[in-house]
Amino acid sequence: MISAQSGGARGAPQYYQELQQQQQPRDYDDPDADEEAEMEAERDLAEDAQWKRIQQNTFTRWANEHLKIINQTIANLESDLSDGLRLIALIEVLSQKRMSKHNKRPTFRSQKLENVSVALKFLEIEGIKIVNIGKSDR
Repeated sequence: MISAQSGGARGAPQYYQELQQQQQPRDYDDPDADEEAEMEAERDLAEDAQWKRIQQNTFTRWANEHLKIINQTIANLESDLSDGLRLIALIEVLSQKRMSKHNKRPTFRSQKLENVSVALKFLEIEGIKIVNIGKSDR
């Protein structure tokens, strides 16, 4: 067993000490406790942001590898997939099937959402379960 004093990974005694500290009632009048909690929250957000960036970069590279077949690319996931056109193109490349009728030049939000909906319906028809992903989810 790794002790809390060893330089290795966080050991069980240290884990239990941290758990006890978290379970102790907070003194809301203590500015140091508030500052410590705020700093911990900021660290957690920074770790999440780094993980999200890695995930976005990985998916973008993967998608671009498939989209290069049809001379398309994704630079920004949020903006480039928002109208549904590159999403439809990616699904068509991966499935090697043509998508049903969709708006090729969407200008209105409703047209963009309809394109995303067409792509998601296609995935469901192909047997891919969609959970917590919809045309209006952000």
